[in-house]
Amino acid sequence: MQQNETKRAWLVLQDGSVYPGVSFGAEGTTVGETVFNTGMTGYQEVLTDPSYYGQIVTQTYPLIGNYGINNDDMESGRSWVKGYIVSEWCETPSNFRVAMDLDAFLKSQNVIAIAGIDTRALTKKLRESGVMNGAITTEYDESKKDALLEQIRAYTIADAVAAVSCTAPASFPKAEGTEGDYHVVLCDYGYKRNIVRSLQNRGCRVTVVPGHTSAEEILALRPDGIMLSNGPGDPAENTAIIAEIAKLLPSGVPIFGICLGHQLTALATGAATCKLKYGHRGSNQPVKDRDLDRTFITSQNHGYAVEGDSFDTNLGRISHVNANDGTVEGIRYERYNCFTVQFHPEASAGPKDTAYLFDEFIDRIKDAKGDR
Repeated sequence: MQQNETKRAWLVLQDGSVYPGVSFGAEGTTVGETVFNTGMTGYQEVLTDPSYYGQIVTQTYPLIGNYGINNDDMESGRSWVKGYIVSEWCETPSNFRVAMDLDAFLKSQNVIAIAGIDTRALTKKLRESGVMNGAITTEYDESKKDALLEQIRAYTIADAVAAVSCTAPASFPKAEGTEGDYHVVLCDYGYKRNIVRSLQNRGCRVTVVPGHTSAEEILALRPDGIMLSNGPGDPAENTAIIAEIAKLLPSGVPIFGICLGHQLTALATGAATCKLKYGHRGSNQPVKDRDLDRTFITSQNHGYAVEGDSFDTNLGRISHVNANDGTVEGIRYERYNCFTVQFHPEASAGPKDTAYLFDEFIDRIKDAKGDR
């Protein structure tokens, strides 16, 4: 690989540290929250996952872009990252599905990226100090560093769900040849396409509705089940959405929440959430299912978690915990027909060990309809 060493870029963090590197993708200056992802593959899914809205993503794996970008692995219609950091990117990808290389894709999405920096040292800093704001720039001027740092330190991710959610409902048919005919309403807080595919492949027609849709409007669609999607940002700032989820819970309609949907449901039942030091982002997070007494490897992307001590055990039980740090990874509500998980059972990218949770959702729908 021969990358253009004359095309310079810099990563500047809010603590004042500066990492010089090589520019690729778009040029200019971008500011965001700097995080890291530990996945070895799945960079296209990372780039197009709306949950990364507002964030500069560091890939810990040393070589990114080996298989290029294809037309099948988009998890949304565009890239949502604020910036992209790799140790090295592959200029000559090899894969039978490749449509373009990583650099061309980032340029097409106006994503500013940097390579050639020590991503291991950066990841260690973020792990020990916590995620921090930063900027990638091709316009670095040491004499203007203080002004850039002021901009970096002032950055916040706000109104994230509104930024990534659809503005009008959309309908998707069930997959051909599948048994059953169930109607699921998916509340879009920044959903990934593989959630829809996972439902379609289990005989579900899916209606995707904007995240701000009221409980009354959702129930008027006569769903057999309701899914609360993943999404970006601080869950606690979504007070209006939380209030609507609180109205949905007593309806008796089976509800399945993923990631942000899991956090919002916990908030709707009186629990609290907190920001993690550096979050869980990658496709190799071990989670224990307490009901099955088994540990699964999961795909995750979140910087907040439900505080276990704040959960009212009269409402249900904590069903899943992270094997690394003991944080809450799943809740089964016994008062309501609802269960939620912090991780991504639809994977994409990552292991599909926990796809059984979609089957549980379908079983709950069947029970509610009297089909079993």
